[in-house]
Formats: sequence, structure tokens, C-alpha cells
Amino acid sequence: MTQRNILITGSNRGIGLELTKQFLSQGDQVFALCRKSSSELIHLKPTRIFEGMDVLNSNSIRDLPSKLLDTKIDILINNAGILIPDNLQSLDEENVFTQFLVNALGPLKVVKVLLSSLKKNAKLIFLTSRMGSIADNNSGSYYGYRASKAALNAIAVSLAKDLSPRGISVGIFHPGMVATRMSGGQGISITESVEGLIKRIESLNLHNSGKFFHQNGKELPW
Repeated sequence: MTQRNILITGSNRGIGLELTKQFLSQGDQVFALCRKSSSELIHLKPTRIFEGMDVLNSNSIRDLPSKLLDTKIDILINNAGILIPDNLQSLDEENVFTQFLVNALGPLKVVKVLLSSLKKNAKLIFLTSRMGSIADNNSGSYYGYRASKAALNAIAVSLAKDLSPRGISVGIFHPGMVATRMSGGQGISITESVEGLIKRIESLNLHNSGKFFHQNGKELPW
């Protein structure tokens, strides 16, 4: 396989860290973006670590293209995100707003900044959640998280339309219920989740661009 340049946000822990690990093991170059690095990420020795990258802070990501020099990105993975549990009783406007900024607006800002650094026929990946599905909502609550992920899904579909003339495909992927800090340690292993995600990334093309898939390959409803 030809070596590819892969940029991953939120790469210091969880799914982002495992994506970094597995792509490096395949011989790819990985550019790891995070607000604060971790000993685990440093140990993996990615091609380069960009620390202090906060998707909420436009100034922190504005100079990314110049920091990448002439490097062109094959795969951009928007992984950074937050979940703040809520219900009708605990609903807090600030928490809802923060989740929209991080989960929806943040990835869009990253794409806008890095558009000139994407190769023709590059792949844009958005790690979303089936909790952003309106049709699949069987339990309610999590107002801020659900709404922010639904917004991200809408953004990703628009990008799939806008960028298809450049040959850029867009993957909208649910990683499964994964045993991470965000899920309280419940779910499938991070390794299993990422193995499935990489299969979805490898099979992504302009024909299935803009569709919503589970990491196991099942297409999900909006």
C-alpha cells in the first residue's frame, strides 16, 4: 500500500489514539492534532504532533497549512468531540452551546482551514454518533449531544455535495458503543471499533460519500 498522509484531530486518547496507532502500523504518516499531548501518543511516535490545537480557537488552527509546509493530506479524520449528559431537569444552555461548538462547528472550521492542504480525491472522515439519528432515537434525553451530532451529520452531507467536484469523498461514521472515558467504559473495545472504522475508510468512495454508516458496515437512518 502506498504511504498516505493522515491527519487526526483528538489524537491524544481513545479512538483518536487508536486510529493513530493502527495507521502508523500500516506504514502511513500520521499528523496528530490535540489540545494537549499524552505519554501514550508520544510513545507511538507519529510523524508530527501538533499540540495546542483547540477546534474552538480559530487562532490555534489558522496556521495549520503553513505548519504542514507542502504536505498534502490524503485522509482528514475529524474525531475530536465531547459529550455532556443531560435531561430536561439538568438541561444547561451553556453545555448545549459548547457541544454544538465542539461537535459541529469545530470540524467544519478544521475542514475550511485545511481545504487547500487536501489532495484531490482526498477523504474527509467525520466520527459522529447514531445518537444524532432522529429516526433511531428510542431513549430521549442527551439533548445537546444528540442535536450537535445531528448538526454535524447535516454539515457532512453538505460537504459531500460541495466537494464531490474535487473528487473528495466524505465518510460519516458511527464508531459503535465503545468502551472509552466518554462512555464510562461500556461497549466494544477501542481496537475492534477502529478496525471497523478503518474498513469503512478504505471502502469510502464517491458512490457512498455522504452516507451514514456504523463501523460494522451497516447503513444507519438519519
